[in-house]
Amino acid sequence: MRIRRILAAVIATAALAGLGLTGATTATATAQGAPSVVTPSECKQGGGTPAINEAGNYCKGGTYDGQQVD
Repeated sequence: MRIRRILAAVIATAALAGLGLTGATTATATAQGAPSVVTPSECKQGGGTPAINEAGNYCKGGTYDGQQVD
């Protein structure tokens, strides 16, 4: 009986620790986010093409697709 209680406590602790790690990862990923304005060089490094002469000056393609280029 005692082994079952210990085993149940270990499983519960592991489950709660797993939930805590998942929540921390999600919070970190959403906190970083993409910058709202990127430089032309950042746009190119992210694999995009800065469309500076077009309306809105946006980065086309790559990591910063749709972000404004300054």
